[in-house]
Amino acid sequence: MSTNSKNTSTNGEKSPTTEQQQKIDEVRSAVSPLPGKLNSYCSDALISRYLQTQNWNVQKATKMLRDSLKWRSEYKPDEIQWEDVATEAATGKICRSTSVDRKGRLVLLMRPCRQNSSDVAGQMKYLVYCIENAILNMPPDEEQMIWLVDFWNFKLSNISMKVAKELAHIVQNYYPQSLGVAILYNPPWIFEQFYKMVKPFLEARIRDKVKFVYANDSSTMKIMEDLFDMEQFEGSLSEKAEDCFDIKTYAQRMKEDDEKRRSTIAEGTDKGEPI
Repeated sequence: MSTNSKNTSTNGEKSPTTEQQQKIDEVRSAVSPLPGKLNSYCSDALISRYLQTQNWNVQKATKMLRDSLKWRSEYKPDEIQWEDVATEAATGKICRSTSVDRKGRLVLLMRPCRQNSSDVAGQMKYLVYCIENAILNMPPDEEQMIWLVDFWNFKLSNISMKVAKELAHIVQNYYPQSLGVAILYNPPWIFEQFYKMVKPFLEARIRDKVKFVYANDSSTMKIMEDLFDMEQFEGSLSEKAEDCFDIKTYAQRMKEDDEKRRSTIAEGTDKGEPI
């Protein structure tokens, strides 16, 4: 399942105005008819996010949504299973934290130093799996997630420009408005230089959500402290995180979520309801 399609949008947004609802209906009409899962996927909330991303321009939002639907029909992100990504996931380089931020938003914890693959396609498949899993587990009134990137022990070989560009493309084009904040925790100088090269590939709305946080800088740490109950993440960051990831336990969680997603998709499709 991909709950980019929840029926209501909170995120501080009011219910759509009459004019906005008309634009939502225009986009829906333009992309219809859609088969099975894609029809269920395209809720008003989903269409609204594409419109928000395009400043409520119907033509641009329609094109963006069509491209996204084409990608979903071909890539089938909601059908990726744990077994498909288990090798990429083995080191815990990306995982869904059991903790949430102060607003109840789910957290994807990323540790670049645990990179275990040079396969860009494999890395992207696992990223998509993690995003879909986070969306699956979002509370009914929430549509955004937090990315917490821990740069402990980072080396430039842990990341590549190709991976960064692919990541930006996927998040910006196929999961609009799904990222709440991206915290870059203790990035070294070498990554700061790398980010300067990546930044032009990020849209302004994404750049504004990227926050650099340093443990020895109280002004930036306040960003993180305002966002999280830091006690929840005390054992999950930097060298303290070395032994906190249990792949067997995490794999079991993900397999259970895979089953939940299959059941939800089947139920939503059968009823013709948004999932």
